[in-house]
Amino acid sequence: MSVNRSLISPTANPALEQALRDKLRRRSETMGSLGELEPLAVRLGLIQNTLKPRFRAPQITIFAADHGLAVDGIGSPGRQSTLKLVGNLLTSHLPVSVFARIQGLDLSVVDCGMADSVVPHPRLLARKIAHGTRNARVTSAMSLEQAHAAIRAGMEIADALPGNAVACAGIGVGSHESAALVMSRLAGAPLRDMLISGPAMKQDDLARLLVVLQGAQGRHKDVTDPVEVLAAFGGFEMAMMVGVMLVAGSKRHLIIADGMPACAALMVASRIAPSVTDYCVFCRSHSHQGLDQALAVFHASALLELGMESTDGTGSTLAWPLISSAAALLTEVAEGEDPGPSQPGQIPASTESGSEP
Repeated sequence: MSVNRSLISPTANPALEQALRDKLRRRSETMGSLGELEPLAVRLGLIQNTLKPRFRAPQITIFAADHGLAVDGIGSPGRQSTLKLVGNLLTSHLPVSVFARIQGLDLSVVDCGMADSVVPHPRLLARKIAHGTRNARVTSAMSLEQAHAAIRAGMEIADALPGNAVACAGIGVGSHESAALVMSRLAGAPLRDMLISGPAMKQDDLARLLVVLQGAQGRHKDVTDPVEVLAAFGGFEMAMMVGVMLVAGSKRHLIIADGMPACAALMVASRIAPSVTDYCVFCRSHSHQGLDQALAVFHASALLELGMESTDGTGSTLAWPLISSAAALLTEVAEGEDPGPSQPGQIPASTESGSEP
């Protein structure tokens, strides 16, 4: 693995954190407190290692793949095929595409391993590893070689993306269920908790889903290594997000994780390089209660809770104005204020990264 724990630095920096808090305190004396935007601003400053965090060319990348578990009939009836969903994304027939455009986020969709072929499109990245994964209830969803190839592909994507912020979301029939299996195994959390969609979920539907997924759990009951867990249960979209997150963290870029597959990818990435979670904020595009449990594993909450039932990635497009506004608290100079340094005095300027305009 070309990115490891030694290449992703923790964001902890007591001197810089105090300087960021002092800067916000001075501004609050004249403009008043801005509540939860202030700790978010501090976090952004720590991520970019500067008193003046700035974002450039923010990206939203949606990773699409099909899952072999789908042959067992998992998922809600009437769910769109992955191919149809990707087509709607690329033709701006979904809110996430529209919101991304009006918020200034560059949207791209990655074919990580869809069962069908996709017509070329300027915003489509063709990185197909295979035509969908295998059925995890019968065998490993991916070979280890495929899992590593997908992680490497994600690293290459992250290296090529412009900007210093990337929102990640995963889609595909079976994606949520495969992510629940990964989260359950790596977090030691009950699988049932990751699957309950809400009070309206029929117990018969949950029981059928548990039979299928517990069969997959039993098939791979001794697998604990994070990449082996990913190969056993996961999807190509999760594996590529792992690569993207590792590279983004190594570059001190902001990572916006939206949805259960993104959380599962982050869980795998954090087992490879624990400090990667320092660079993450969380969003949600639906009210699925299983995602509540996934966020709790990271001791996190979503930036916005809007009660949506939309394609993963939608929440990150709506949360982006909050993120950019939090950075502006520190970067935009108040009237009459000295612009000041990008670093507190005791931190050598040569250590600063991520603060370029």
